[in-house]
Amino acid sequence: MRRFTLSCVACLLPASVAVGQQVPTSQPVSREEYERVLQNQAEMRRELDQLKAAKNSNGGTGAEGDGSLLGETQSDHARPTVARSLRTASIWLTIWLGPLVLLLAVLGPADVFSQIAIFFSKMAMVTFGGAYAVLSYVAQQAVEHYGWLKPGEMLDGLGMAETTPGPLIMVLQFVGFMAAYRDAGALSPMLAGTIGGLLATWMTFAPCFLWIFLGAPFIESLRGNKALNGALSAVTAAVVGVILNLAIWFAIHSLFGEVMPVRAFGLAFDWPSLDSLHPWALVLSLVAVAAIFRFKIGMLPTLALCSAVGVVLYFLGVNG
Repeated sequence: MRRFTLSCVACLLPASVAVGQQVPTSQPVSREEYERVLQNQAEMRRELDQLKAAKNSNGGTGAEGDGSLLGETQSDHARPTVARSLRTASIWLTIWLGPLVLLLAVLGPADVFSQIAIFFSKMAMVTFGGAYAVLSYVAQQAVEHYGWLKPGEMLDGLGMAETTPGPLIMVLQFVGFMAAYRDAGALSPMLAGTIGGLLATWMTFAPCFLWIFLGAPFIESLRGNKALNGALSAVTAAVVGVILNLAIWFAIHSLFGEVMPVRAFGLAFDWPSLDSLHPWALVLSLVAVAAIFRFKIGMLPTLALCSAVGVVLYFLGVNG
């Protein structure tokens, strides 16, 4: 508001000075009008001097000094306190873990719904780096440890999440749906799958609100913490490796029909069977790489081209 007032005064002042200087006009100016103009000019100058003095008294900080409308002081509702943190934690821990405790008490830890709740709660606790970093952990656990999906079905879920509106992380709802669909028990498979998908979504996103509302008030105070910034930089570097691991895992299961698990020398990975190579999948992958990196074709045209070729090959009955 002050800046707007200063601009108005700066624009009006030359005009008032010009009138005060009695620029010759065709119409005569009375003495009363002349004195009124001089009085308005003096009032404008006094207001301008007061605004300049107020600005200098602020020391160049706050809304005027740094160009920020928020200033340097933190609002009361955003200032972290122990009482507010405990209250926030108690509310969101109840919202998050309440259904988990209820499922364990009623159905037991061996039930598929309890396993879904436990798995996605652990995932929300130990994963960092966005959807691709999360999918690396989910793909391996859901396919190899729990056996909820086959590798090809996990690829289908990723493709569906990539081509439908919404965040990529919604592929987790597909994982929860398939897990409960295949172990429906007394429920119908579709109803069990729907409940499993909703449960996976709840256990994935409820912890996010806990981290946001509990940690947001501390962001400003931790912004200049060098140790924390260094730790986050290390996490960022590790996430790159996790995403690379996911890319390799998906590539192997896309290009090869069979893989052999290898567990030796402290390593655990899937080695592809070269006889099960899908030649058309390899050709499309090489074409996509050349289109993007060699010919600088955009991602969307490349994706559209590969999808169209894949649809044609499917209707022609070409396997791989």
